[in-house]
Amino acid sequence: FPSHDMERGKQRVLRRLLTNPGDYIFHPDYGAGLGEKVGEILNVGEWTALIRGQMLLEDCVVSQPAPTINLKSIQDGVTVSIAYTDAPSGQPATLSFSLTR
Repeated sequence: FPSHDMERGKQRVLRRLLTNPGDYIFHPDYGAGLGEKVGEILNVGEWTALIRGQMLLEDCVVSQPAPTINLKSIQDGVTVSIAYTDAPSGQPATLSFSLTR
């Protein structure tokens, strides 16, 4: 399975996680809005549930095993590390990014 398809899946997941709900007029529930949350007190359980729930809405993410999500507070923000299985290829995939104010 071409790796560019896995990259496209990662881009879709990242876009969903960073998009604020309401940004897409025709899909008001689309997006986790993580960027809006930066600056709030990090509630690991809430963020993890939000990220996992949003990721599972993407066809490229398998539900079993569920994505593994690690969050870490950093200066003025959070780092997010995610391990999941890419549905089309069945291959493990990872996604890491930082969100800062």
